[in-house]
Amino acid sequence: MGLSILAMCDEASATVSPEASAADAIKLMLERRVGAVAVVDKQGKVLGIFTERDVLKKLALSGRDPAKTQVKELMTAPVQTATEKTSPGEALVTMMGHHFRHLPIVDLQGKLLGILSIRNLLQSQVDELRHDLDSLEQYVSNDGPGG
Repeated sequence: MGLSILAMCDEASATVSPEASAADAIKLMLERRVGAVAVVDKQGKVLGIFTERDVLKKLALSGRDPAKTQVKELMTAPVQTATEKTSPGEALVTMMGHHFRHLPIVDLQGKLLGILSIRNLLQSQVDELRHDLDSLEQYVSNDGPGG
């Protein structure tokens, strides 16, 4: 059994309030080197997600001032989420099927636990495959005469 999807998330999730400006959200994305921030209420419940794609599609050429535009006007909502029980394979199917690069992981109350990025998910899958191949190679090479 591989890692849980929560273990694949960055340690601290990038989050903003719905009232935060788009400029603040973009600054946070740049500081954290992430492509998305979760938009959460005061209880930590996920209301939406604001991604690089939202910046491009809804803000870049709109003529709106990022410093005066609230994230809640631009975020993608409702947002598809996963739970700790979601397997890496299920998460990958969801992300590929919907062309998502980020998937918030929430508890049963909808509170944010982490943000899974497709990059982290794929890296983890590659690492697991590499480990499986190394184990298989070890097994095959130990299976010689007298092995």
